Amino acid sequence: MSEKEIKVTDKRMFTADGELREEFQQEEEGQEPERGAVEKEPVEEPQPRPTPPPESSPGSEPTEAPAGRPEPSFFDLVSIIAEPISLYLGDATLPDGETMENLEIARLYIDLLEVLRQKSAGNLNPEEEKFLDELLYRIRMRYVQKRG
Repeated sequence: MSEKEIKVTDKRMFTADGELREEFQQEEEGQEPERGAVEKEPVEEPQPRPTPPPESSPGSEPTEAPAGRPEPSFFDLVSIIAEPISLYLGDATLPDGETMENLEIARLYIDLLEVLRQKSAGNLNPEEEKFLDELLYRIRMRYVQKRG
C-alpha cells in the first residue's frame, strides 16, 4: 500500500523559542494576518456587574442568589471541607454498611481547615471564628482518639 502524506500545520501562538509567531504579531498590531483567517465578529464588552448590596449583620438570614438559592457562606465552605473527615476517621458508614478509615487523609482535611483558619484570621466575624475553632477542636480530639 502507498502511504498518504500527512500535512501538519502548527497553529500555536508561540514558537518553540517562546517568540510570538508572525501572524499573531500582525493580529495584535491590528493588521490582518497573511494567512486566510476568518474575520472575527466584534465582541461586545462585558457590562459592569451591579454592586452587591451591603452585608447585613452576621446573624441575619442568607441573601438570595439570582437563581433563588442562598449564596454560599463561610459556614458552607467549612462544612464542605470538614464533611469527609468523619468518613476518613471511620465514624461514618458507607451505603454498603462498611466503614472506611484512613487517618492520613483525615489529617490532610484537618490541616486544610487549619490553613483556612490561619489565612482568614482577622477577617472573620466572631460567630464564624468560634464555629471554626470549635470544629477544629472537636475533630482534632476525635483524630487523637483514633490515633491512640
